Order: sequence, then C-alpha cells, then structure tokens
Amino acid sequence: MPDYILKTEGIGRIYAQGDERLSVLHNVDIEIKPGEIVALVGPSGSGKSTLLQTLGLLDRPTTGKIMIDGQDATRLPDDARTALRRQYMGFVYQFHYLLPEFSALENVVIPQMIAGKSRKQAEEISRELLTGLKLSHRLDHRPAKLSGGEQQRVAIARALANGPKLLLADEPTGNLDPETAEGVFDMLMTLTRSVKISALVATHNMDLAERMDRTLEIKNGRVMTY
Repeated sequence: MPDYILKTEGIGRIYAQGDERLSVLHNVDIEIKPGEIVALVGPSGSGKSTLLQTLGLLDRPTTGKIMIDGQDATRLPDDARTALRRQYMGFVYQFHYLLPEFSALENVVIPQMIAGKSRKQAEEISRELLTGLKLSHRLDHRPAKLSGGEQQRVAIARALANGPKLLLADEPTGNLDPETAEGVFDMLMTLTRSVKISALVATHNMDLAERMDRTLEIKNGRVMTY
C-alpha cells in the first residue's frame, strides 16, 4: 500500500485566453498522507481553488501527474474519474450548495442513494453524522430555516456521508462570522479525525491553519511547505 492518499508530480495548469496563455499552477509537487489534515493558504488569485479543482479531478492538469492511493488518475476517461472521485473524495465549498427543497437529513441521504446505498442505510449514516455535528434537532428543517453555520455543518455531513478517504475543503468557513466559523471548524476537525480521513483545507485564516498538521502555501501558482 502507498504511504500517501494523494500525490502530485509536476502539476501545471495553463488556460488559453484568446492568443494568450495564462499559467495558473506551476510544477506543483505535494503529498498528503493517510489521516493527515493539511492547510492550504495563499492570497486571493494565487491558485488555491484551481489546485483544489485539479486535485479533485474536476479539472485536468495541463502537465504532470495526480496519484490517488497508488492509482494514476491523470489521464483516465471522464467516467473513470467520476467513479474514482465518488469512491475517494468528499468536497466542502465556501457556499453550502444544499438543495433548497429538501430537508437537512435528505440533503445528506441523497448522495448516498446515488452511490448505491439503500434509503434505510443512508438515513442511519446521515442521522449519526448530523447528530455528531449537533444537528439532531434540525433534521427535518430545510436550508432556508437553518443558520449559516448549520447549513455548512449539513454540507460537511454530506461530504463525509459516503466515507471518503480525502476531504477537499475550499474556504469552508469563509462565509461565516468569526465565532460561528470557529465552532464549525472545531466540528469539522473533530469529525474528520474521528473517522481518520485525510483533508486538504484552503483557508485565509492563519489561526485555523496553525491548528492543522502542517501548512502548504501557494503564491503565484507555486506551492511551498512549512
């Protein structure tokens, strides 16, 4: 078994803008070990979101290689990339993207049923996750009836419901006030460590970054570790 869950070799990403070519990522080499929680920091426009999109197999690198748990995912066809993403990854974004017509419980159940679980099994897992995130009293509430922090906790439960090995989070507390952000981050870290999965968390908050296992800094598309 490899000693990493995710590894990149020389990742680059170039976008064409008319006759010009915009290089967003430059020769990125990173490695995330099983159970490791890593912060990704950097100013706006530095390439954080592009890197997460690429690592999450939602975008293809122009150059380099992405390895997921020993598998080379770089040149896989789209259906194989989707299957690998569904098997290994969970995603949390700055905005929760909950389905407004469904309850908190249903928002966590639906992705599991799409992945093949029975409704009964999916509901059991969803209740356990949402209870762990202190939402047992809000299971039947639709997103519009939840606070911003509650909505983001539902999004975290949804990301973890299918048992990913890697969580990719893009500014997961960026839309929350400082006190709420602190509480949501604490729950995210506690739950992530309890299920022993890896995480790469993009954040502007250096106080939060310092509480993770280590930090990657991205500047002008280049990644440094410290």
